[in-house]
Amino acid sequence: MIFRLTHKLNQKLKTGSLDHQALDQNPFADWSCRLFSADRRQYILLSNTCSLYSCVMPGKGAPDAETFVENALDCLRDFTADDAHQWAFRNFIDPDRETVHFSKALNRSVTTSMNQLVECAQDLMIDNRLPPHEVGYRLNDHLLSCIAATKSDGYATPRDAFQRMVDAKQADQ
Repeated sequence: MIFRLTHKLNQKLKTGSLDHQALDQNPFADWSCRLFSADRRQYILLSNTCSLYSCVMPGKGAPDAETFVENALDCLRDFTADDAHQWAFRNFIDPDRETVHFSKALNRSVTTSMNQLVECAQDLMIDNRLPPHEVGYRLNDHLLSCIAATKSDGYATPRDAFQRMVDAKQADQ
C-alpha cells in the first residue's frame, strides 16, 4: 500500500525524505494525501490515486506516521462502508495494510485535481458547514477531466471512476 504525501503532510508526520514510487500494482492500495485547513482546523484529503475517489479526515488526530496510517484506514473503511463499497475495502484495500510505503505525488494531473477537490472541500466546510464525512460524498460527485474513461468523454466523477475500477476487478475474478 502506498500513501503519497504532500510536502506539508510529510513534515507533519515526520516520515523523512520521500522517494518517487510507481503506481502500486493494486490500484485500490494507492492513495494520495493532502493536508489542508478549513475554519482554522486541519484536515487530510485521502484520494485514490487512480480514480480520485476521496474522503476527508481530521488532521488533528494524525501526529505521526503510524497513527496516520491507522486513522486513514479507519476513515477509508467507514467511508466505503457508508458509500456501499465495503466489499471493495475488505477485498482490495485492507489486505495491503501490512506493507505501507510513503511516496511523493505520482504526477501533476493528480496533484492539480486534488487541489481542485481541496478548494471544493474548503467551500463546503466553511460556507455550507458540512462535516468531513459528508464532504467526501460531495467531492466524489465533482467532475474532473483527468479521470474520464476516454478523452472524448471529457469529464468523469470520482465515484464513477472508482465504480469502473470495482467492476473491472470483479470481472477479473
